[in-house]
This record gives sequence, C-alpha cells and structure tokens, in this order.
Amino acid sequence: MRGAGKVLYVIVCAAAPAGDVGRLVELAHREGWEVQIVATPSALDFIDVPALERQTGRPVRSRYRKPADPKPPRADAIVVAPATYNTINKFARGSADTYALGLLAEAPGLGIPVVVLPFVNSGLAARVPFRQAVETLRAEGVRVLLGPGEFEPHPPNAGPQAVAAFPWHLVLPNLNV
Repeated sequence: MRGAGKVLYVIVCAAAPAGDVGRLVELAHREGWEVQIVATPSALDFIDVPALERQTGRPVRSRYRKPADPKPPRADAIVVAPATYNTINKFARGSADTYALGLLAEAPGLGIPVVVLPFVNSGLAARVPFRQAVETLRAEGVRVLLGPGEFEPHPPNAGPQAVAAFPWHLVLPNLNV
C-alpha cells in the first residue's frame, strides 16, 4: 500500500463537492493512509464535521492550534480537494492568512507532495490570474489536476450538476510519495 502508516492532510475548500469529501477519505483509508481533514473557514458550512471526525478518528481542523494543544502529526502528503479559485490563487501567491493556506505555503519548501484537484467554472479558469497561479504551482512541483483527463471546468452556474462527476478517484494515484 502506498500510504501505509502515512498521514494525508485533505484540505477542503468551500465548493459544491466538499460535502462528498468522505469519498476521498474512504479511498485513502483503503490505501492505508491516516487522514487529517483541514477545512478552510468557509468550507465548514459545506461539510459534515461530526461525520468526518468519526470517519477519520481525528478532529477537523480549521484554525491554528492553541499553544497548549497537542501538535497534530506532520503531513506526509497534502491534497486540496475541492480546491477553489480563491485558494488556488492564494496558494500560488504564498498567502498564509488561514490555517489551510499556512500549511500549503510551507509544504513545497518542505518537500511535502501536494495534489490540487480544482472545482472552478470555465469563466474563472479562463482568467489570467488563475492560469498564472496554476503555472506557478506546477513550476514548484505541485500537481494540479486540471485539463483533459483530469478536472475540466464546468460552465458558469453548472456547479451543482458537475458535483456527481467530480473526479475524487484521480487524487491518490497522483501522489508521488
């Protein structure tokens, strides 16, 4: 098993597929990964926190820990799924204004493999800032699953219909661990 005994951080953003992130957790558990869910603050409204905590056996994290709190295990790999336009752009710029972005900001520098599975519409994906962010992340070794055979942006206002086809299954085979 690729993940046997390793820790996978799954960073969940506020996008329509977020409610199905348990599917990715199940796939990761089958490959032997321990999973830590990290939600962006806005994603907390999109996910079932108690269900994910039961499924992973760990608290869902969305904020930096308090000094007296125990440190969680360090990630052996990080997945961002679903990744929003905002998070992808901020990640590429090195922003660390949330716990999730703080983890992402340092991951490439620490050599932690990162896979990003976007969920954006074609209008956002066509924007220069987004295209540049994807290029920047790829240049740093981040695997962004965007394009033919991976995630393909849906038309604006078609997000709810695109949720069922969200390719969770592509994430784990693209982890280079």
